[in-house]
Amino acid sequence: MKVLVTGGGGFLGQALCRGLRARGYEVVSFNRGHYAELDAIGVTQVRGDLAKRDAVIDAARGCDAVFHNAAKAGAWGPYREYFDANVAGTEHVIDACHAHRIGKLVYTSTPSVTHRATHPVAGLGADEVPYGEHLKSPYARTKKLAEEMVLASNTPSLAVVALRPRLIWGPGDNQLLPRIADRARAGRLKLVGDGSNLVDTTFVENAADAHLAAFDHLAPGSACAGRPYFVSNGDPRSMRETLDALLAAVGAPGPDGSIPFRAAYAIGALCEGLWTVLPLKGEPPMTRFLAEQLVTTHWYSMAPALRDFGWSPRITFEEGLARLREASRSAA
Repeated sequence: MKVLVTGGGGFLGQALCRGLRARGYEVVSFNRGHYAELDAIGVTQVRGDLAKRDAVIDAARGCDAVFHNAAKAGAWGPYREYFDANVAGTEHVIDACHAHRIGKLVYTSTPSVTHRATHPVAGLGADEVPYGEHLKSPYARTKKLAEEMVLASNTPSLAVVALRPRLIWGPGDNQLLPRIADRARAGRLKLVGDGSNLVDTTFVENAADAHLAAFDHLAPGSACAGRPYFVSNGDPRSMRETLDALLAAVGAPGPDGSIPFRAAYAIGALCEGLWTVLPLKGEPPMTRFLAEQLVTTHWYSMAPALRDFGWSPRITFEEGLARLREASRSAA
């Protein structure tokens, strides 16, 4: 079997490629860059831009299935850039499936598509949580549009499923946790609120396993076809405990104090204004969307995933921390 993975050079993308290669599949990764890690496991790499329709269609030639994992993520940036990568890029992936009669598409979405200010989500499945409205983040807005497009494309000739992993972490992460750790070491990381809100996270191999399990069960008319699913460790913990544990695993201090939500929200609004008007480089240290995310309870039910494609997380939070600590020591 030949499988296309978009964004195979990223954190989750590499885990997906490793899992697919372990099965003996031929894997093609569509990336903006080139990655030695993928060369090492025998993945064919095609460099290109999701916004270029012909490039995506060419990359999918001869493939039997697609894992569409690539996206423009982040807390800030021009809406057009997010739209081109996340919405137009997803449309091009769907076009490629149709052009080459590819019958299976596994899409990596995000729980952010259901974000609704500070409305808590506690132990619910994707079918029980509506899409968010008035989303303040270009990432969340464009991923919502893309997920809706993917699910609408489910037909007897193309079976699709959307997975929403929550805060992926683990060895090999060069984005989320390193950035948080850098802020903590600089004394610039604070909790929003008292840190008691429950949140869930996803160890990277659990996220990859969920994608592979959904792929195995995906077919026209199957229980998971045309549906979204939350994916996480299924182990909600307070924001304070979660951050303290993850930061300790990479040798960084915990948050330095806290800031009330209203103050964080106001700072986020001010930063958004300054970054828009001036404009300033990089991402602002706070946005309104981020303030809401950090103070709100977000954890989900894994029961629908177990019911429809037989998946439940196999690596516990503690085991994941042990692996992260070992990887951090080895890299030091």
